[in-house]
Amino acid sequence: MKRRILLNCDMGESFGAWVMGNDEHAMPLVDQANLACGFHAGDPLIMQRSVALAVRHGVAVGAHPAYPDLVGFGRRHLACSPDEVKAQVLYQLGALDAFCRAAGTQVDYVKPHGALYNDLVRDDALLEAVLEACAAYRPGLPLMVLARVDNGRERRLATAAGVPLWFEAFADRAYQADGQLVARHQAGAVHHDPQRIVEQAVAIACGEPFADCDGQPLRLTADSLCVHGDNAESLAVLERLRAALDSA
Repeated sequence: MKRRILLNCDMGESFGAWVMGNDEHAMPLVDQANLACGFHAGDPLIMQRSVALAVRHGVAVGAHPAYPDLVGFGRRHLACSPDEVKAQVLYQLGALDAFCRAAGTQVDYVKPHGALYNDLVRDDALLEAVLEACAAYRPGLPLMVLARVDNGRERRLATAAGVPLWFEAFADRAYQADGQLVARHQAGAVHHDPQRIVEQAVAIACGEPFADCDGQPLRLTADSLCVHGDNAESLAVLERLRAALDSA
């Protein structure tokens, strides 16, 4: 492997008596935990427990803010204005960071969730709003965005806002030729074969090409790899992926 790549997972996405993921077993396998902040999943007790679990295992805490959409799990596009999005991100950041401060840590980065994450790829005003929220909350707070074939737009807007960027790729998602994710409603958008997920992850980590949705070679440069916690195979994949990345 030419350089070390981090491994992240969306966590803290349970709500009340409803359980999502297997955070207790997954947390020791990752470097970064993207924790729900109450808008798409998570509640105060879940957030508190998730932060404590991350601290126990030395895992960096990332805020995972979303549109206010508990029913749709944050995966529906809402017509929120840039001012609303900036306020929503600040609100969620503050909520999660309160639990971090109480546990002796802090929010290390911001990774938007679901529809908001995808909207940032297409909407300059929304991306600027999230960048402004990061800059206003704490100077130097990084924003994690989708690694694509060309991230010049994101770099330009982030530089103007004074916000560091971390680029993320997905081990368990299918890609279009330009590096955008295949929409979840399309067949084959999410990989379920553990071997395929591991192979795609290792290829990205090593800077090697992997197949896009049309079978053509795609190469991405990323700082962190995500495996979704709501994927039924996520725990088994994380165990294999951790071993593969550590030995590559």
